[in-house]
Amino acid sequence: MAERRYYPCSSHGFFLPVLLAFLSLLFFLDLAPAVAAQPPPLNSTTQLSIMRNLSGLVSAQSSKWDTSDPNPCRWSGIVCSVSDSVVTGITLSDYGVSNSSIFAIICSLDTLQTLDLSKNALTQLSDQFILSSCAIKESLQWLNLSSNHLDGSLGVLSGFHRLEVLDLSFNFFSGRLNLEFSDFTHLKKLNLSSNKLIGSMPTRVGSSLEALVLSDNQLVGSFPVDLFACRNLTTLDLSQNNLTGHILDNFTQLPKLHTLILSGNKLSGTIPKSLSQVTTLFRFSANQNNFSGRIPSGITKHLNMLDLSYNKITGEIPSDLFSSQNLGTIDLTSNLLEGHIPVNFSHSLYHLRLGTNKLSGSIPDSIGNASNLAYLELDTNNLEGYIPSNLGKCKKLTLLSLASNNLQGQVPGEIGDLKNLVILKLQWNNISGPIPVRVSLLTNLNTLNLSHNSFAGVIPDEITMLPKLSSMNLQANNINGVIPSSISSLKNLIELNLGNNLLTGSIPAMPTSLSTALNLSHNYLSGVIPSNIGSLLELEILDLSYNNLSGEVPSSLGYLNSLTELVLSYNQLSGSLPTLPPNVLVNITGNLGLTNTNGMRISHSDRVKSKKLAAFFGVLFGLCLAAVIAMFISCYCKIQLLIIIDGCKRIYGVENEQSSVEEGAAQINNGRRTAMNSIHTSAIECMRAKRDDWQITPFQALDFDDVSIAQGLIEENLIGHGGSGRVYRVTYTNKYNSSTSVVAVKQIQCAGRLDKRLEREFESEVEMLGNIRHNNIVKLQCCISGAMSKFLVYDYMENGSLDNWVHGHALFVGYTMARVRSIACSPLDWPTRLRVAVGAAQGLFYMHHECSPPIIHRDVKTSNILLDSEFQAKVADFGLARMLVQEGEPDTMSAVAGSFGYMAPEYAYTKKVNEKVDVYSFGVVLLELTTGKKANDGGEHGCLAQWAWHHYQAGASVCDATDKCIRYAGYPGEIETVFRLGIQCTGKSPSSRPTMKDVLQILLKCSKQTDQKTREERAVEHEAAPLFLPQRGSRGRWFSSSKGIFIEEKIDVHCIA
Repeated sequence: MAERRYYPCSSHGFFLPVLLAFLSLLFFLDLAPAVAAQPPPLNSTTQLSIMRNLSGLVSAQSSKWDTSDPNPCRWSGIVCSVSDSVVTGITLSDYGVSNSSIFAIICSLDTLQTLDLSKNALTQLSDQFILSSCAIKESLQWLNLSSNHLDGSLGVLSGFHRLEVLDLSFNFFSGRLNLEFSDFTHLKKLNLSSNKLIGSMPTRVGSSLEALVLSDNQLVGSFPVDLFACRNLTTLDLSQNNLTGHILDNFTQLPKLHTLILSGNKLSGTIPKSLSQVTTLFRFSANQNNFSGRIPSGITKHLNMLDLSYNKITGEIPSDLFSSQNLGTIDLTSNLLEGHIPVNFSHSLYHLRLGTNKLSGSIPDSIGNASNLAYLELDTNNLEGYIPSNLGKCKKLTLLSLASNNLQGQVPGEIGDLKNLVILKLQWNNISGPIPVRVSLLTNLNTLNLSHNSFAGVIPDEITMLPKLSSMNLQANNINGVIPSSISSLKNLIELNLGNNLLTGSIPAMPTSLSTALNLSHNYLSGVIPSNIGSLLELEILDLSYNNLSGEVPSSLGYLNSLTELVLSYNQLSGSLPTLPPNVLVNITGNLGLTNTNGMRISHSDRVKSKKLAAFFGVLFGLCLAAVIAMFISCYCKIQLLIIIDGCKRIYGVENEQSSVEEGAAQINNGRRTAMNSIHTSAIECMRAKRDDWQITPFQALDFDDVSIAQGLIEENLIGHGGSGRVYRVTYTNKYNSSTSVVAVKQIQCAGRLDKRLEREFESEVEMLGNIRHNNIVKLQCCISGAMSKFLVYDYMENGSLDNWVHGHALFVGYTMARVRSIACSPLDWPTRLRVAVGAAQGLFYMHHECSPPIIHRDVKTSNILLDSEFQAKVADFGLARMLVQEGEPDTMSAVAGSFGYMAPEYAYTKKVNEKVDVYSFGVVLLELTTGKKANDGGEHGCLAQWAWHHYQAGASVCDATDKCIRYAGYPGEIETVFRLGIQCTGKSPSSRPTMKDVLQILLKCSKQTDQKTREERAVEHEAAPLFLPQRGSRGRWFSSSKGIFIEEKIDVHCIA
């Protein structure tokens, strides 16, 4: 998906300079006059008094502004006219200003031409600013109030007739846009993105308009025809609204159009052919609409980027689509395209995404001509034939996904030439032969997925020498032999799936880094379960089912405190199941000698009966085929019904003593766990059956109901689970217009009915969180409550959690959860890490310093910092840890929350904590970003915070502690600053820690230094966010988001700069 997003400039320039060729939209030129080297003092005593008043107001809220110089014209952010010695420009962006009296002061400056108060905490415009008596109304030409908390209608700004540039983005302005646009007829550049504007598009626009950005509002209606009269228009962004209908094919009337963004609407019809005649058009994004028909020939003749993903486009791909010499990115994902892949590839093409279509034929050998290609996704099509050896010529490839096709033959040896490859996905094909040994040459490989093919032979020892491999999935092949003992040398491996193969021998020692899942099911492994599996302290899922394992289950499994699922079914295990952590889902069916922790023998009667019935039906099959099929279907339906009823009983406490379904009813089927499926199916049935008992508390206008959410609560949509509950990615159909949308649904785990006090606290917390709107906090759309279960519905974050990106949690393909469909994450570069840190700090700053009373998160960690498709950080689960207290738990539990490695020391001796516990946890996050280590990875020191403190106190080099992925990235000073800040935040005493306000100021200063270095390194930007950056020097591969200050591209896939 691609979507344009805008952020305010912190300097006089309103948008990026034209030198940022790829990211620039030629938006908001710097209109402020240049400051003279030695500006003269103010001539007007009146203005001098006004400026002193302004200084006093700002300094009372921020120490950032130095106004010690007696001449205000020499103050930072102040521009004065050389000829008249009067104030003409004020820039106070990101000064923490919240006092609306600032408008009354500024209103007296009748010579003011430019005003920038962006990125502050202003909540309203003062009465003086709104009234006609405000002197600046006749002189102001440039106004930037973006990224504040301003609300009301645009009508309050009437009277500013001379405005040429207006930016009100990222506020809460509301009202009907089409009724309030007439006052700004002289505008050249207008940005109203990310507000709450409604109504149809404006019909009265000035012919001098050059840039119009209205994205992320609630606008309806059709594409505005009047815009075709704006012949100077260069930038048009109407994305993320509710626009409908067809678009007139009149784009030749916009001869200067450079960027056109229409994504995230409900537009239909065909793609206008006239776009191919606009020679200035550089970027066209129209993804997530209902466009149909064919792709016009010649549309990429002048384009650098084309994104038509997630539409209903049909026909064949035009033969010239990939051949333009300026072309960089093509995204046609999830359409209805047919035919063969064109054979003409431009040398400049670096990002090609054609997944989820109906393409057939073979992969062209000429793909090797695209030598700059860095991202190639052809998955989920009908491609056949062999993998071309010419792919080895695409030496810059970082991600290669050919999954879910009909490819056959062996993997060519030239695959080993792709030394920059980070992700290799070949699953669900018909590929045969041995696993290529040359894969071991891919030293940057993070994710390897060869599952569901016909690979044979043994697992080569060489593959266990890949230093950065974090996910290896070889499930469902014909691999034999033993698991190499050298597999323990994969020090970064997080997930390992070798299920459904022909492996023999014993289970060797596994890498202690395994944390997400270990699946060795459906093999012929023998011997005992090794006790050293107990050293996998972060492991969440362990599946050893359907093997020939014997002996007792080692007691060391009780040390796996992160374990959520343990599947040992159908082995020859004996003895008693050891004490396991609470809330672990256990399946030990088929082990006749194994008892549960209470000494009760697990029942196997249902399984025995099932086998006898199967044999009986097999005999009858030979006698009477039709009758037996009917009886089998009837029996199957009854068993499934009992499973559903039993699921309701276990999840919702429904009593049914007549049910014959026991715990053993949940089994393993073809290497996949059906136990979870039955549970989640029953959740749907119970929600439907008891719909009257469910109460929806909305915090915005909802386009779904509880049934829409319930239908998505299935195992295939599960994307995460932990102590706070399970999280689902739910796709639903809009009940008003039949469009498709996605939300994240967190099912809160409740051991029983909450008592009245906790119920009231829960409702109060949820209501408070639901009314929060901040760019860096995940939006809560609604709460669905029942007697025994609760669901929180959030905005869906496309790029998952920061934890996945920092620690490379590749997702486990082959398991029965939605997360198996995700693309593995690669390490982030330093500018992106710092940008995420700043975003998360802004969210915490808001909750600590701008909410009354302050709101404490209590469980800040990398997995609770989510990233949207623009890699903007959003803090999730505010206060959720405190909501999860159950009846009967001590009162201290309401205060104690957090996760190991992130918990402040004061939790050990007091239940009265303040915001400093969040500062401590955020300090650990900063240490993770700089070191790449996990929060509980402190070696002999126990946790990362203690390790970092000892490392620094010992005088050791910060460079030695820095994550290898960013160690030589060219930002040593900035990295050391953040590392030291992390140590300061994790001080033992709460009073020694800075506030989030202090933390944010340091990070913002560091961010400016980083941005400056980045600009010096790149004279011209050639990347869309997020991107994989190429290796330089001894640096490793990493993932980078756009460095643009004002405009950046939103892409949920990987590109190469």
